Amino acid sequence: PLDFTKAGIEEAKRALDGFYGALRRVTNIRAVEPGNAEVRLEGFDKAIRDDLNTPLALSHLHGRVNQLNLMLRDNSRGGETAQIQNKWLLLEMGKWLGLLQQDPETWFKGRITDIEVTDGLALTDGVKVEVTRGEGEDWIEEQIELRIKARQAKNYAEADRIRDELNKKGIILEDESATATGWRRG
Repeated sequence: PLDFTKAGIEEAKRALDGFYGALRRVTNIRAVEPGNAEVRLEGFDKAIRDDLNTPLALSHLHGRVNQLNLMLRDNSRGGETAQIQNKWLLLEMGKWLGLLQQDPETWFKGRITDIEVTDGLALTDGVKVEVTRGEGEDWIEEQIELRIKARQAKNYAEADRIRDELNKKGIILEDESATATGWRRG
């Protein structure tokens, strides 16, 4: 039996956020299949072939994300090579599980694609899911610009108010610098 709980779904979302976060950091790095890909995928392959041992397969996926994150900290030539290979391996494992097939920005901004939406319900693969549409991306970007301007003017109360308003709507801001802020849906 499958045990679906709200906490389990939230945990899975956090894990996917971590995977997509790593992929977001290597967006500008091309993925290249390593020469020994078969060997490096061997444990993952065994997990899949062992009656679809998903927990073990996911542990391999987590291990690959950890390796990618470690290589992102290493500025050596070997680190760059490892990044492009680890990115490929992560994407390949994800493909086998039907995961990580979206662009990271699409994942974090929560765009709904390829889903029929009618009267607040989405129909995907024959399953109806309630959909709440948040504010549009243009409005979110405008609010972020207003917040940046407020911060530059040292009007921190207004900047905090805008951040809090976005947060209430499920928008999480990620300050990258004093003049650049990314966002994702929480």
